[in-house]
Parts: sequence; C-alpha cells; structure tokens
Amino acid sequence: MHELIVNLHMHTRYSDGTGSHSDIGQAAMRAGVDVVIVTDHNVLVEEAQRYFRDGKQRCLLLVGEEIHDQARQPQKNHLLVFNAQRELATFADEPQILIDNVRRAGGLSFLAHPTDAACPPIGETAIDWVDWQVQGYNGIELWNGFSELKTRSLTIFHALFYLFFPQFIGHGPDSSLLERWDSLLNQGRRLVAIGGSDAHALHISKGPLKRTVFPYEWHFQTVNTHIFTPNPLTGQLEEDTRMVYESLAAGHCFVAYDLPASTRGFRFSAQGREKSAMMGDEISAEGSLTLQVRLPQNAEGRLLKDGKVIRQWNSQEAISHITTQPGVYRVETYLNFLGRRRGWIFSNPIYVRE
Repeated sequence: MHELIVNLHMHTRYSDGTGSHSDIGQAAMRAGVDVVIVTDHNVLVEEAQRYFRDGKQRCLLLVGEEIHDQARQPQKNHLLVFNAQRELATFADEPQILIDNVRRAGGLSFLAHPTDAACPPIGETAIDWVDWQVQGYNGIELWNGFSELKTRSLTIFHALFYLFFPQFIGHGPDSSLLERWDSLLNQGRRLVAIGGSDAHALHISKGPLKRTVFPYEWHFQTVNTHIFTPNPLTGQLEEDTRMVYESLAAGHCFVAYDLPASTRGFRFSAQGREKSAMMGDEISAEGSLTLQVRLPQNAEGRLLKDGKVIRQWNSQEAISHITTQPGVYRVETYLNFLGRRRGWIFSNPIYVRE
C-alpha cells in the first residue's frame, strides 16, 4: 500500500476563501501534500480539477462541495460531498434527502465540523450538525482545524494571540465527538473519520496592519488525512481520482496532526490465521488475532475496543496486542508539543467480527 497525504475541506474565492485554485495547488506542493480537495460552499467548480507540477513535485487538486441550507438561520448541518460529479445544493434543506442523492450519484458524504461551537468574541455562531437521525452517510469530520480556533478563543485576547501564533491552537478532536463516533460505531455503523483543515486564508486589515491569517500552506502542515492506496499516483487524473475516493470510502486512512512531527509511516493492522486487515477492514476473530501498531517515533498511545481503552503506553514506537474478542478497535496517540499534550494520530477502526 502507498501512503498519501490528503488535505481536504477548504475554500476559494468562489465562496468565503480568499485564494484561487492555483494558489491552493502551489501552496500544497510547497507543504508536501499529495492531494487537496477543495469544498466551496454550495458551488461545484469541477473544471478546476487538475494536477499541479513543479519539476518532480506534483499535487492532485480535486473539487468537492460543502453543502448547507443557506436559508436556515442559524446555520446547521453542513455536509462535505466528494465525487458526486453533479450539483446537489438544491437538496440542502433536507439533510437525509441530500445524503440519499449523494449516494445515488456515486458520491461520498461526510458530516462537516459536527461540534462547531459559537465564538462570541469573534462574532462566530455555532454551525454544528444537529440532525443525528440521518443514515447512509460515509463518515464524519473528526477534527476540523478552523473550528478548533473557535473552541480555544474564549476571549478576544485569546483570538488575537492565536491569529499571530496559530501553532498553539491544535489540541485534538472534540472529546464529545469522539464519544459520539464510538457510540455510532458500537451500533454497528461503519463511519470513516477524516480530518479537515477548513482553510480560508483569511485577510484582515486594521489601519496599517494587513495580514493573511492561517494561510493555505500553514493549514496544509497541520490537520491532514493520510490515505492508503494500492498503487502510487500515476499522474492520470481520472484513474488517480477514483483511487483516492475508493480509499476514503473504505476507511483506509487516519487523521493526523502533522505540525508537531510527521505522522507518515503510521500503521495499524490485524493479522489472523489466514488473513490480514488494515484500517477500515473487517476480519474474523476466529482463533486469535494480533493487532499491531507502528508509530513514526516514540509517543504516548491508547488502543481502544468499542470506545473503551484496553491498552496504554507512554513512550513506544511499536506495540502488539493479541485478542480473540470481536469488537471495533482503533488507536489514538499523543505528543508533547509547545508545552502541552496534543493529539497526534487517530486511526480509523479495524472491525473484528465473530
């Protein structure tokens, strides 16, 4: 399998971002990102999909959409839509109907920033997901880089601090969202977790002060989704697009915070008598299984089964765990960075069945 760094959920001048698709492609190459997925609000700009190349460097830019009911106040229920290949914003007022139409179109849907809280100091309202009765979506945005700014900005002074020192923002996914994800998984749902930057490259201007806060390139070095594909990127747009989306749909991926240290090289797998499995896969518990975790460097970690911690370690690079018990197994890891314990890697589950 081949590991690719994907940064998804971002905006251009077609909605509320400030850059162009070209700006994003160039920034992604500078940051070493392999794939970016642009998701402007309620507008699909598919003709912008292409490869960006600079010598041996290249980045695949894909275009999805962030769909929400613009007539609803306050705003709720934003949905990330990938690979639908048609405009579906006309269904935004009914989340279940929208999700059904995404599926019929062969696309993927992910609940965007499900626990996005209000932030009065900077005039931002809550745009969380509230319709939890919906079915048929592919997964959730477990960690949203821009939403976390709102969570951390308790006062205007916090917000100003983070504007100038954004490296202090990232702590990890919202704990209540992790609990909800585990609860849904325990109900037998297969839901893929992704991490999104929600990059806008915002311009601020106050008198002589002009600044781009959270530029695209900075976002691309923070919250990413690492995916595993059967083959490396070929440079062929149609073939590589299909491969990227198939890996996301299968859950062959993990959520990463690449700012403290590169997460490239993380692996979580299961080995049975005659079969092996990776993140997103199902495997039988017959006999016994060896769950294996490999980290890029020593870190604190936890192995969870059905949302409960069954194994912890403080500073290890690799661990193994033998089990005969069916359940939903996933991994969380943490690093100390800038004086705080911060989330580093959050795997998708391996589903161990009877």
